[in-house]
Amino acid sequence: MPKHVLPGAALLAVAALALSACSGDAEASPSAGETAADPTSLTLALVPSQDQDGLVETAEPLTDYLTEELGIEVTGVVSKDYQAAVEAMGADQAQIGFLPSLQLWQAADMYDASVVLQTERNGNISYPAQFMTNNPDKYCEDEPVERDGMLFCNGADALQGPAGLDSITNVEGAKVALLGPASPAGYIYPVLALQEAGLDADADIEQLPVTANDASVLAVYNGDAEVGFSFWDARTIVASDTPDVGQKVVVFALTEEIPNDGVALASSLSPELQDRITTALEDFSNTEEGSQVLTDIYSISKLAPADPASLDVVARAAEQLGLQ
Repeated sequence: MPKHVLPGAALLAVAALALSACSGDAEASPSAGETAADPTSLTLALVPSQDQDGLVETAEPLTDYLTEELGIEVTGVVSKDYQAAVEAMGADQAQIGFLPSLQLWQAADMYDASVVLQTERNGNISYPAQFMTNNPDKYCEDEPVERDGMLFCNGADALQGPAGLDSITNVEGAKVALLGPASPAGYIYPVLALQEAGLDADADIEQLPVTANDASVLAVYNGDAEVGFSFWDARTIVASDTPDVGQKVVVFALTEEIPNDGVALASSLSPELQDRITTALEDFSNTEEGSQVLTDIYSISKLAPADPASLDVVARAAEQLGLQ
């Protein structure tokens, strides 16, 4: 059977929240005292943090590698949204999940998934969400500075949050590109920052919903929105198609740091298989080719052992917004 990432027409069934049936390849749950048999196939769920077609194209080397290392066919899918990936793991329709921090916490809390790895990006284990604009005269209290071809102002060139949050009161009345409420960087942390600045995201801004971080950047770049939210620095994922994005889209504020995303494994998998998957993924990230593949998928430079307790902070942030 060929190894591939399913195209958009064959996304997770759970994307429509049709969760009544579990994977046909999964073995029946063992009775007490028995050891679960390894499944004959595994599904790896990816969330759409950028263009879905890009994920479909670039994730295949990862699933091919896992298939070879584990001796079990691994198929990748792109979920409809963040929450669909969590529910897929709960229904055993996906056994491996590359998930944002809140969804890692939810998968563990709701479905007893094991959070086994978290990502590193250039040595960092956390990242800020960014506020970006095509109207720096309105939002920048100083002259934008350039770093690595990208413009920043209000101290956001430090690349670590928080920074420039005094300027976000200017967002009142603006059209803002933002992701769905499940996104830590595209919604939760920026909206919480607005709330703490005295603004109501439902009443004080004009919302332009987008489905992925690159779409938020492009909405600002194309002038469809004056401000956008995304992870730092989502401008890089569209730079190949829009080389001047770093000049036209200026980052003017950074939120508090957010725990990095990572990998969760379904509770249906035996501890032995979980260990094998974890080792295979970590080993893959430590190779030059593997690191490049992960960078292409999610800007990941390395996968390292997880600290599940670090995820509590993002769960508390979601709770403050009434999302938990």
